[in-house]
Amino acid sequence: MSNEIKRLQTNARMSQIVVANGVVYLSGQVPDTADASVTVQANEVLTRIDALLAAAGIDKTRIITANIWLSDPKHFGEFNAAWEAWVPSGHAPTRACVQALLMKPGLDVEVAVTALA
Repeated sequence: MSNEIKRLQTNARMSQIVVANGVVYLSGQVPDTADASVTVQANEVLTRIDALLAAAGIDKTRIITANIWLSDPKHFGEFNAAWEAWVPSGHAPTRACVQALLMKPGLDVEVAVTALA
């Protein structure tokens, strides 16, 4: 097993992707469109996750766990509809979903995933 740590799309504050010991960690992803519907925000985030996974050389079938933050529990059903349309059949990861005050006003969705390389 390699002890190599690979960091991609890195700036002074964080890396969007870290690959270590065959595990791909993505930072929490938020939408660009504040104050849009939860469906729009969720789809932006999930599209961004697809792109980051591709940059790491994998796809969403390799996701093993997801952490989801929603600004309000009332968004749970709408988010789940977008999530269920996005997750490939037979590849649902473990996940946690909690209510949280997100850092930018108008944002309702944040998602971080961990996958196997």
